Amino acid sequence: FIQQYVISGNDLKNSVTSMVASVIGMIPEGLYLMATVAMAVSAARLASRQVLIHNMKCIETLARVDVLCVDKTGTITEPRMCVQEIRPLTEAYEGHSVNEWLAAFVRAQAADNITMEALQEYYREEQVMLRPQAVQGFSSKTKYSGVQIAGHSFVLGAPEFVLRDDYAVQEATISDYAARGCRVLVFAAYDGVLDGGALTGRATSLAYVMLANPIREGAKETFAYFARQGVQVRVISGDNPVTVAEVAAQAGIANAGRYIDASTLRTPADLANAATKYVVFGRVTPDQKRALVRAMKAKGETVAMTGDGVNDVLALKDADCSIAMASGSEAASQVAQLVLMDSDFSKMPAVVAEGRRVVNNIERTASLFLVKNIFSMLLSLFSVCMVLEYPLEPAQISLISMFTIGIPGFIMSLEPNKERIQGSFLSKVIRKALPAGLTDFLVVSAMVIFCKEFAVNEADVSTACTIIVAIVGFMILYRIASPMNRLHWIMLIGVIAGWLFCVMEISHLFAINSISKQCAMLLIVFAMLTEPLLRYLSLLVEKATRLFRSLRKRYAREARE
Repeated sequence: FIQQYVISGNDLKNSVTSMVASVIGMIPEGLYLMATVAMAVSAARLASRQVLIHNMKCIETLARVDVLCVDKTGTITEPRMCVQEIRPLTEAYEGHSVNEWLAAFVRAQAADNITMEALQEYYREEQVMLRPQAVQGFSSKTKYSGVQIAGHSFVLGAPEFVLRDDYAVQEATISDYAARGCRVLVFAAYDGVLDGGALTGRATSLAYVMLANPIREGAKETFAYFARQGVQVRVISGDNPVTVAEVAAQAGIANAGRYIDASTLRTPADLANAATKYVVFGRVTPDQKRALVRAMKAKGETVAMTGDGVNDVLALKDADCSIAMASGSEAASQVAQLVLMDSDFSKMPAVVAEGRRVVNNIERTASLFLVKNIFSMLLSLFSVCMVLEYPLEPAQISLISMFTIGIPGFIMSLEPNKERIQGSFLSKVIRKALPAGLTDFLVVSAMVIFCKEFAVNEADVSTACTIIVAIVGFMILYRIASPMNRLHWIMLIGVIAGWLFCVMEISHLFAINSISKQCAMLLIVFAMLTEPLLRYLSLLVEKATRLFRSLRKRYAREARE
């Protein structure tokens, strides 16, 4: 404004008009609206598939996920269990059968987890004569539950935690059951005091309890999809690692044989090393789940975490994208960014595809907006430095934006796009927009100088510049819309026809004037230059990008060495 009004001596109206035109050109005024509409449409589409969005950013994050961490129960398997076998190790204990003691134990517990629900269903018809004196519920930290009956203490839980030092004697038998995909619990008589902490006394095994979760329908297809997309799957569970590995293998998860017992990981360094080395983690505590997620994020991975229980809450909070099953705990559903209302994990490919559609389309159409921004900024600086009047008017900028950016950007933001997202959003957008923005600037600025030398009036220059910018806009639109399909051709032909109608029939609304023969000749010459200039600038930007990447990789390699 100062350059136009003070230095060039233009009147107030023209100075303000030039200033407004340059500012409008530098603001991507429709980009925010387009992104918001695309996100809102995605949320509506996901809601129709019984997927609830708590946080809109998870749509983009899930589309960029490198590692997907899943729990065994409720994700790979159905959120229910069934008792496959009860194997007593002795016929009786203290005057009663092992089955009587176990039935009394189960009926004394609250059915607050799927394991106890399955056991109570199994012993539903059992007549229980023994009455409990004290009850201790299951803890994910200690991995057991306990009941005191008739002066005797009994525990039921993970063999490694219940048997402790005696586990090695029975490990082969237990591992054999676990290798079949069963979850093995041990029912034992305990000679210590049940105080809620880790067991310190001796536990005498009375029976093995074998339970199993049926594999979810569609689990294999879901994990096969993630494998094709290059997404690594990690299984993090509190169950026996052998059992979890077998279930993971049945679900088709690659390298399920690479498993580890997380109870052997003592230090944060051990967890960090295991995070990238192993695929299946068993006997994981809630704090370890969180630490594993953090370790993967520290490696530069984008981590998604699925869970359905209270013990998953810490890991869900720390993951880049958190997914909960509605059939699980309310705490997990409240913490998660995305909730599968029907608890159907097979919906995940559709959710990822929706995220990719949004991000890819916004990334593609954002380039259209940025072309105008780059061009307007450079042209404004050029006009100030050369003490020239800004050649475009606000109405002309609006005309160009409507047909080369607004309408096609909105159409392309809503079409299907399942390509995997790679690289930086901003760098990719700039790389696509920079050649067209430079082409606009170089051609328009050169044309302004030539028209000034040939004494072409300012109204003709303004109209000619509008036509040049529109031509480049349609060229870059063709590139961004490629590969061209029927919808893209209809869109391209439609916006060109709409622009021509506005220029020819309602030109007075957009400050479009008829131009002199001299200006028309210059317009033809510079219009012919736009295609080769755009082509060679695109090649130059690509070469510069490759050179920058190679230099960055070399410097990174030297820094590591």
